[in-house]
Amino acid sequence: MKVVLFCGGMGTRMREFSETIPKPLVNVGHRPIIWHLMRHFAHFGHTDFILCLGYKGEMIREYFLNYNPMLSEDCRLEKGVPKLMSGGTDVRDWNIDFVDTGLTRNIGQRLVAARHLLRDEEVFLANYSDQLCDIDLDRYVATANAQNKIASFVSVRPPGSYHSVTTDADGTVNYIGPWADSELWINGGYMVLRQAIFDHIEPGDELVEAPFQRLIAKKQLYSHRHEGFWKAMDTYKDKLAFDEDYEKGRRPWEIWNLG
Repeated sequence: MKVVLFCGGMGTRMREFSETIPKPLVNVGHRPIIWHLMRHFAHFGHTDFILCLGYKGEMIREYFLNYNPMLSEDCRLEKGVPKLMSGGTDVRDWNIDFVDTGLTRNIGQRLVAARHLLRDEEVFLANYSDQLCDIDLDRYVATANAQNKIASFVSVRPPGSYHSVTTDADGTVNYIGPWADSELWINGGYMVLRQAIFDHIEPGDELVEAPFQRLIAKKQLYSHRHEGFWKAMDTYKDKLAFDEDYEKGRRPWEIWNLG
């Protein structure tokens, strides 16, 4: 099953990095966040990727085309010959299509621009390339397929220390509490899409706006609730939180290391 990764945005909320590199290349530990995401998909056998490029897309191409595992994996130099110490596999076993989808296109139009590479895929996966999760993709995909909807996505509890508030019409508060204790769920970005999705995207459409509203009207949109780990890298603060978790060994998304 092919995986479409949207990695062409300008990352305006990550200007500390995005002025020099595209957000998908911002490191979590020793590797870009997009590598961690792709490694998650690959763990479940999904190793055919389509990268929808845009802003600084040439840097993403360069990273994968010149990929050197010796720079990020444990290795040994034996009489001048570098050898990996682990038997793990990653980029060397993946298939990657690089597609220039333009600087200003939105997600829906980037997907349409990659349609020609999906014509043989009745069902395919898609993701925003800026979040990590510990979801069991086998179970999620099986559940989504059983629903037989045109589109499915993972919904998650929004992390963070903000509080959810509900009020009466006059502003009287009747509830305030952590987001995690409320009924608020957000789009977690892991999507399972069928070919029919293209019949619901019109020129200029953003994927989760008009197209998803059309699917809702036809009862063709399914959301799978995931209560495990999920975290997005939207801001510099998120980047620092990822770094802290990584250095302290809190890496729940690395399910490929669970044995």
